[in-house]
Amino acid sequence: MYICVDSRIYRMKDNVNPSHYKQGKVECIEAIESATINKKGLDAVCTANIIKYLWRCENKGGVEDMKKAMWYLERMIKNNTNKEFIHPNSVEYKDDQISSSFSKL
Repeated sequence: MYICVDSRIYRMKDNVNPSHYKQGKVECIEAIESATINKKGLDAVCTANIIKYLWRCENKGGVEDMKKAMWYLERMIKNNTNKEFIHPNSVEYKDDQISSSFSKL
């Protein structure tokens, strides 16, 4: 965005879409949207922040942003400790789905 003052043209700083979120062919917000599409609650928030801080670290916060990403990863791990995850493509998941379907009959 540009502004004209006294016949001079100045480029304005873009506070909504700063350059440290535009790298390569994908914008950070698009990567976050894809990465969190199947996540909910705290897991979605932590994943989004991890991506955001790692995405911009070279151009903004450096090691400080890496530490922030690590904080969110540790929070996510703590939140998911003692939860059992079964991948939807695994045999256990399919067996569980089949047995729960039969129990409804």
